Amino acid sequence: MIENMELVKELGAGATISQTAKLYRTHDMIEYTTDSELAYADLINATLALNIASEFYDVCGAVFVKNNTLTAAALGATIFDAFKNAIDCNPIDSICGVVALTKEVNVDIARLLTSQHIVLAPEFSKEAINVLEINKVKYVKIDTPLKDYKNYLQEEITLTPFGTIIQDVNKKELDKDSFKVVSKLKPTVEQIEDAIFAWKISKYLKSSAIVVAKDFKTVGISQGLQSNASEYALNIACDNAKDAVLATDVPLTMHDLNTAVQCRVKLIIQPGVVQNVLKQADKFEVSMITTGISNFSLS
Repeated sequence: MIENMELVKELGAGATISQTAKLYRTHDMIEYTTDSELAYADLINATLALNIASEFYDVCGAVFVKNNTLTAAALGATIFDAFKNAIDCNPIDSICGVVALTKEVNVDIARLLTSQHIVLAPEFSKEAINVLEINKVKYVKIDTPLKDYKNYLQEEITLTPFGTIIQDVNKKELDKDSFKVVSKLKPTVEQIEDAIFAWKISKYLKSSAIVVAKDFKTVGISQGLQSNASEYALNIACDNAKDAVLATDVPLTMHDLNTAVQCRVKLIIQPGVVQNVLKQADKFEVSMITTGISNFSLS
């Protein structure tokens, strides 16, 4: 498969230090410039961060990724507000990792980054670059417009002993024909906006994803758990779950709903709902939206 591909560089270590990795050029690659070499982990983390950030290319957004796992995401009136809001979501995990920003990085943001960060953005001010270089922060300028980023997402290839699996990239968007408010209590405009924000993020998470969001901030995230996913995310959200929205890639069970009710979640957005769960939601005046779209992923 790689015979006709151009080798870009040796990456050294791969997913583990006992593995080696190489980067090959494909026919569709985004354009970027960087001040330093990117390792295997940097490229994997940067891809997830940009996947999510590209969903919000037209607003000020910030995404933090660590170990190929989303740790925080937020929007703001300014890019600095979005950056600070994302840190507030998860102050501990935000001290290192990849940060993707949708607008120009200014000197105020640069001063808050350390050598433990890699920052990606479409633009950097000269003052920001000076600070980043002094503090030895890796930075990557994404020259391809974020609004066009999804055009560069290619087929996903998995090599198995049974053969090579090739599948399309999940580019599914919310559809107004399947996006339905099914509860008696109708959500507010602000709640619907938070729900869309949470849903867009959940699309890129591992199976059984739960995103609890409030005021365009991820206050609780759970992914890849086989049970109690909603409890885990809501425990992280803690008091911030009050009046928040919850997005899930699988229909909630009665237990999940009751947990959300106890945490005073006000809106749930999910692929579908069974009648007894909907009836319970109406009883406790929880708004509910169904999308008709399942983003449940094995990866």
